[in-house]
Amino acid sequence: MSSRRDWLLQQMGITQYRLRRPQALQGEIAVVVPPSIRLLIVADAPPMQSEPLVADVLKTLMLPPEQVFTLTPDQLAMVSDTTSCPRWYLGVEAAVDQPVTLASPALDTLYYDAGAKRALWQQICQHEQHFFTDSR
Repeated sequence: MSSRRDWLLQQMGITQYRLRRPQALQGEIAVVVPPSIRLLIVADAPPMQSEPLVADVLKTLMLPPEQVFTLTPDQLAMVSDTTSCPRWYLGVEAAVDQPVTLASPALDTLYYDAGAKRALWQQICQHEQHFFTDSR
């Protein structure tokens, strides 16, 4: 029956849209970021915090693992807009609406690209006031 309905709508020139994540409207995919989180890492395949390069960056930022939250871009779309902690976009398109954003290539590229590591370090230095607070 739905195929007949689809055909009729097509004949009338009505474009049908399908939700990519219909569960979101039902509240099934809500991502809650705890208030203690100080950095969101966004990547297609979120890295383990024990990855040597990730661990070095977190150590440099003086962030313990419990203050870091990793997620995918689809999960990020489900995060509340009130979450304002810095974000590290690792190999994915960075959102321009965030005031504190670190962007770098994917981890496998970052390991071997000295220029990309330097650019990441420069971004960290540019936003150091957001990472290095008096509450160390």
